[in-house]
Amino acid sequence: MSILPSLSRRLAGVTVVCSALMLSACGDKAPQGPGEMKVPVSVITVQPQRAEVVVELPGRVEAIKDAEIRARVTGIVQEINFRQGSQVEEGQLLFTIDPAPYEAARAQAEAQLKRAEADARSARLLSERYSRLIKANAVSRQEYDNAIAAAGQAEAAIAAAKAALQAADIDLGYTRVTSPVSGVIGKSLVTEGALVSATQATQMALVQQLDRVYVDLTRSTTELSQLRRALASGELEQSSEGAARVEVVLEDGTVYEHAGELLFSGVTVDPTTGQVNLRAEFPNPDHILLPGMYVRVRLEQGVDQHALLVPQQALQRTPDGLSSLMVVREEKVSVVPVTVGPATGGNYIITKGLTPGDMVIVEGFQKIRPGAGVHPMPWKQSPAGQGQGQGGQAGSPAQPEAAAPAGQPAQPGAAAQGEAGVGSPAPAAGGAAQGAPEPGAGQAPAQSGQGASQG
Repeated sequence: MSILPSLSRRLAGVTVVCSALMLSACGDKAPQGPGEMKVPVSVITVQPQRAEVVVELPGRVEAIKDAEIRARVTGIVQEINFRQGSQVEEGQLLFTIDPAPYEAARAQAEAQLKRAEADARSARLLSERYSRLIKANAVSRQEYDNAIAAAGQAEAAIAAAKAALQAADIDLGYTRVTSPVSGVIGKSLVTEGALVSATQATQMALVQQLDRVYVDLTRSTTELSQLRRALASGELEQSSEGAARVEVVLEDGTVYEHAGELLFSGVTVDPTTGQVNLRAEFPNPDHILLPGMYVRVRLEQGVDQHALLVPQQALQRTPDGLSSLMVVREEKVSVVPVTVGPATGGNYIITKGLTPGDMVIVEGFQKIRPGAGVHPMPWKQSPAGQGQGQGGQAGSPAQPEAAAPAGQPAQPGAAAQGEAGVGSPAPAAGGAAQGAPEPGAGQAPAQSGQGASQG
């Protein structure tokens, strides 16, 4: 009976010692707190540099020569002498209108001319005869004057008949409708057998010259005033080339390969919109720019010799619509409100809020917050889609932690740092950095400890 109490006391002592050892081991392997981790982020160090300041403006393409082919005589269309949508040359025959009535009118005018010439010949001979007879007083002075006047009227009748014949020739020529310019002709707006009218100026086709085109722009007077002040104060310098260089951005976002030239800036403000009209000219050898097309035009304004540039992806928008950047200061994240200027080459020019030497975070926003400790790393711009692949890999559950042996708990922080790609962190890694353990990672030590105690 005395042996059982002694054995019970020994077993209780052994249990207390094992529990103390297990608690001590678990305390040694406690995971690091979220405040002690430094999350890697990709940064750039901004420094003043030369940048060409450009602005994007909306514009419409216009043909340099836009010729509407209209009927100048009334008649029936007999033939269509061109291929619709083809290139036509100046003077090329396009339509043939029934010439029969105009041929008859020309013949009548020609006959009138011959009659006038015959009358003039008779009047001229009479005046010559009377000029000899008046010297011998064989005719009266009145008859002589009448003969001279009749000869003059006959000459005037010849001139009128010639003008009528010329008008008849012109009308007859208008029955052959030709192209006034070289260019591309569109569809035929009339068919063979249709009646066209000179009084209504029936439109028959449209010819447009597209080898060079205009792009008409509009810009507000406020922006023009700001540009003039920037040039006057020295913030911007005039381009060394003199003429402003312009580029077209097409509807699909691609840049048109041929640069243009700004022709003029209007001097009259539209009172309804408060904008000024501008016009640029572009070469168009492949006829990519078509009249009526909507485009955006990048217009060079000047050169900023001390611009602070940041990638567009680094810019953050606050709920109230303001712009801000995340800056690393003393290895901690700070949110800095900034004033954004124009965009150039995929970057924004920051006019206020940044100072030279600031480290701006470009990638890794999803795993940081203001005041969090970070480990800045130089930003390396990767091809499109590479960051998504790395982020997806970092967000998957960590397989090595699930296979960790008992008594050796996995390190969730090390696993997250090893898998997360620089510059493209996954949301799961961000959760680990903020103290939210991953499924299968933060629970691995507890499960291992339970297995050991049960064993």
